[in-house]
Amino acid sequence: MVDSTTFTVDENNLSMRIQQAEMYLKEFENEVKRANGGTPIFRSQEDALSRIRILNEYAPNDPRIKELFDRARKCVIGSAGNFTDITEDMLAYLTNEENLRAEFSQKSEQAWNELTESYKDKLIEKLYPAPDVTTENLKELKGKYVIIDSVQYPRNQFKGISGEYVHVGKRSTGMYFVNINTRKWLGPYEAVKRYRRAVDSTMSEVTSWTVLGELKSLILEIPEAGEEKVGGAVYGMEVVPIALYVPGHVLGVYSEEKEQSGYFIGEDEVNARKEGWYTVKSIPDDVTPERLVEIFRQAIKEKNYELFLECIQPELRISDNEQAMANIMYHWDLHQERFHGEYVHAEVTPDATQISVIKGYDDGNDLNSYFLSKEDQEKIASKYGDKVEYASVQTIAYDKNGKQLGSPNRRNLIRTNGGRWYVRDYDIRF
Repeated sequence: MVDSTTFTVDENNLSMRIQQAEMYLKEFENEVKRANGGTPIFRSQEDALSRIRILNEYAPNDPRIKELFDRARKCVIGSAGNFTDITEDMLAYLTNEENLRAEFSQKSEQAWNELTESYKDKLIEKLYPAPDVTTENLKELKGKYVIIDSVQYPRNQFKGISGEYVHVGKRSTGMYFVNINTRKWLGPYEAVKRYRRAVDSTMSEVTSWTVLGELKSLILEIPEAGEEKVGGAVYGMEVVPIALYVPGHVLGVYSEEKEQSGYFIGEDEVNARKEGWYTVKSIPDDVTPERLVEIFRQAIKEKNYELFLECIQPELRISDNEQAMANIMYHWDLHQERFHGEYVHAEVTPDATQISVIKGYDDGNDLNSYFLSKEDQEKIASKYGDKVEYASVQTIAYDKNGKQLGSPNRRNLIRTNGGRWYVRDYDIRF
């Protein structure tokens, strides 16, 4: 920060200070240019502006200082970031999701009430103190059920001698061990994950579950995570789940008839209900790189997973390759979180696309083509083999207020032998 008390009226000193201010201003201008609409920390900003302010207060009519002031003003405007108008169409996906979430939440609540009512004659309503091996007839607990709130998974997960569990309760009041080692947990749990991906992105951080489960046996375990156990063993009732409920969201139910061992309430209706959301339902064969990225964005915003997959290069989405599909699903989840927690829209920069031939003959080289006939080009191309092209497409993301977030990002697309374009870098953020 420049101290105005040291300022003198000497002309040579003034010229020197103008030069110093311009030096810092140029750095500030370069930083703003590199940010390209983003708003990082501009390291030269304070030095440049403070110097120009003092100069302007001292000699506001000096043409050199006027020029600096005008340039500084443009820099300050540029450093505030790039903005766009956020329209209702851009936010429609959030409204649609909220409406669908409310509808399915109501369905799940009704189904949960009906399910628990059907078990009311078998339910143990008083959970604590938990059954005590020294005082109770455990045979009488066979075939009984419990509803346990606040099952903290994965926080209280542990691997024991007899299986994998989530511990609930305290040593002083007794414990329950919810068995998560069988399909009766995995089926409903995977169903809830499908619901999150298809309907409700707000569930990404859910860690507390309500479990309806059957009491199976009394087991002795050390309920601690990690291989080294420091506490003593404790008896607890094993609970085998048949339903997982997240109040206000979804109910996942075990079903041995279902291929995936479970389902969430309303799962068969989801795709039909979402069909009306979709602004894009297919990808034309002649799609441009820019349009494909827009379709890719819409597929994410509108939770159209099938269309999302269709955008991606086929070699990267081999259905029988579990690791490849798991990686795609992981980044699908990340895209969902970003479009709900960071930005609400992303625009393609139409004049910034760069296309290059990375393999094969480049018939787009106008200078070479000028000297070659069509037959010459075809003959040369046949010797090169497959033609593979990359398209680098730039996007800019905006938050709900229309402010650009960060700098523009680029995503690579690929096509072979003039076929359809596909997204290669599906993991890149917008």
